[in-house]
This record gives sequence, structure tokens and C-alpha cells, in this order.
Amino acid sequence: MRTGLFVAFEGGEGGGKSTQAGLLTRWLTDIGHTVVQTREPGGTDVGGQIRSILLDPDTGALSPRTESLLYAADKAEHVDTVIMPALQAGHIVVCDRYVDSTLAYQGAGRTLDVAELEGVVRWATRDLRPHLTVLLDIDPETGLARISGHDRIEAEPLDFHRRVRASFLDFAARDDPRYLVADASGDAEGIHHAIRARVTPLLAELP
Repeated sequence: MRTGLFVAFEGGEGGGKSTQAGLLTRWLTDIGHTVVQTREPGGTDVGGQIRSILLDPDTGALSPRTESLLYAADKAEHVDTVIMPALQAGHIVVCDRYVDSTLAYQGAGRTLDVAELEGVVRWATRDLRPHLTVLLDIDPETGLARISGHDRIEAEPLDFHRRVRASFLDFAARDDPRYLVADASGDAEGIHHAIRARVTPLLAELP
């Protein structure tokens, strides 16, 4: 079975995940790789509907468990129908948010038991883990100031986002070899080149 390369972008609001995912995708495509750029939630047709429920301010308050299970359902469909088939074909997957976001936002942010939640999310994703997770770290106050028209999650209080940031940093510290932590307040082009430098050796391992 062929195995491609899976790169996930994580971090708080306003950190430039979509920008960096796009820059990485364009560079990889330019040097001849087949890349599937996707996102969570919303990387499938079903996921798009789930995304609307989760992020629309009109949804209002949800039970943290309900919210977590919706994110898990989005991930299960995404892994089974998009990510895993692409990896099995030997392609590169670049994903804007993955498991860490659910653990940080719904675990630490909503103050659920992170270990308990991780069991659910790892089951939903068949325990598929990225080869590299790029954590774009930014102070929540700075990141949120970059955003206009906050969605349902972005509109949470600053303390919520501070818990989320601390959780992301904790994940990276506990599994350092699989992470690249970048200061997202820095120059976008400089961050991109740091990501390229980290990804380049992984390309040599592709089938």
C-alpha cells in the first residue's frame, strides 16, 4: 500500500493557517507533487453542513459533548473519504486543522476531559496521525484582532482562547519531533520558508 505525506496546520484564531497551507500547497505543486488541500470542519459535503452548524452564531449554545461529537463526525467522514484515499494513492495531504484542534478547543476550551475526548476522536479518525503538525502560535488577543465578523467559536471569551493556546503548546511539547512550532506574528514568507525546510526531508520518504 502506498503511503503519502500528511501535513496538518494547527493553532489559534488569526494565526494564518489558511495562508500557510495555501503557500505550502502551491510550492509542493510547483515542484511536481500531487497535493490535496483540505480543511476541518468542512472538507466534505457532509462536513460542510456540519461546519455551518458549528460555526454559525445563530446555532447558539451547544452542549460541549454535542459539539465534540459533531467535530468527531466531521473528522470520520473526512478521513474515510478524503484524507486516507489520498494518502493511499501516494499523494500529499495539507489540512487546515485536525485532531489537535478538537482536543484544544473542545477539550481545554470547553473544559472537557481531554483524555476521554481523545479516545473518541482517535477512534473517529482511525488513529491516523500527521507526519508533521505545523503549530502557528500566536497570542490570542493579537490573533483575534486580525479577524472581523467573528464566528461562533471565535466569539468565545479571551480566557477560552488562552486555554486553547496553552493546550496546543502542550501537545507540541509532548511530541516534539512531529511538530514545527512557528511564531505566527512573524513574516508570512519567513514562516513559509521555515515550513519548507522542515517538509523537504519528508519528501524524500515518499514512494
